[in-house]
Amino acid sequence: MTPAPKPSFTSASAFMKVGREAHQDPELRRPLLRKLQKHFQATVVSFFTSFTRPGVQITDDDAEMLESVLAVEHGDGKLVLILNSPGGQALAAERIVNVCRAYSCGKFEVVIPHMAKSAATMICFGASTIHMSKTAELGPVDPQVPYKDETGNEKWISAQEYVRSYRKLIEQASSGQFPRIEPFLQQLNRFDAREIEAMESAQGLSADISVQLLKSGMMAGLAEVDIRAKIDRFLSQTETRSHGRMINHAGAEASGLNVNILDLHSEVWNTLWELFVRSDWSVSSNCNKIIESPTAAVNA
Repeated sequence: MTPAPKPSFTSASAFMKVGREAHQDPELRRPLLRKLQKHFQATVVSFFTSFTRPGVQITDDDAEMLESVLAVEHGDGKLVLILNSPGGQALAAERIVNVCRAYSCGKFEVVIPHMAKSAATMICFGASTIHMSKTAELGPVDPQVPYKDETGNEKWISAQEYVRSYRKLIEQASSGQFPRIEPFLQQLNRFDAREIEAMESAQGLSADISVQLLKSGMMAGLAEVDIRAKIDRFLSQTETRSHGRMINHAGAEASGLNVNILDLHSEVWNTLWELFVRSDWSVSSNCNKIIESPTAAVNA
C-alpha cells in the first residue's frame, strides 16, 4: 500500500490557520486592537464578558486582570476601554473605573460595540466620553439579586420590584380599606425583612456609586440632587419598566451623558464590529471573560 503523502507546508499552514480561527486565538484580534488604537490615538483595551454562560459577572477579580494588562502597556495617556458585558457587582464597577482613571491620568473613555448593561453601564458613568452607535445599548443600574422561589429554584430578580411589591402589600394591609387582612399577611409571610433591608442597601449603593462616578467625571460641577434627577431613567424603572430594557444613545444624551455617535458605515465601526464578533464568540465558546490589548491578554 502506498503511504499517504505528508502534508505540505501550505496545507499545514492552512490547518493551523483554521484551528486559530475556530478557537479565536488572541492574535486574531490584536491587529484590530492596533487599528482602533491608531484611530483613537490612545491605549486601547477590550473587556468582554459572556452573555450566554450562567453566573458570569463583573467582579473584583476583573479589576486585577485589567490592571495586569494595563501594567504591561506602560501608558499614561488616554485610555479607551472597549466594553461589552451584561453587568455584575457595583463595587467591582467602581474599582474598575478607579484602575482606568489611574492608568490614564483621568483621560478615560469607553466604547460600546453592542451592550454594556447594569454594572457595565456604571463603568461608562466613570468615563469622560461614551462612544456608541445608534444600535448600541446601555441599561438601568438597579441591582439584580438572587432569590429562591417556593420550589427552591434560584432566580435573579430586580431588587426594586421585590421591595416595591413588599411595600405595596404592607400599605394594603394597613390601609383599612379591606375587611380581611389575612390574604395580605399570608403573602407577606413569603418575604424576609432582612432581605428587604439588604435589597434597599444594594439599591442605595448602586445609586450612590453612579452619582459619585458622574460627579467626579463628566458631570463635575453639578449637585448630587441634579445628577440623580438627570439619570433617573438609569436608577429607577419609572420609564424603562424593565431592568433589561435598552437605553440607547438618545436616552443617554437626554440624561446628560457625554456621548459620541459612531457612524455605522465607517471604517472604525467595521473594525469594532469584527472585534465584537470575534471576542463575543470567544467568551461564548472558550472562556467566560477576556481582557486584551495589542500586547497582552488574560482570560477567565
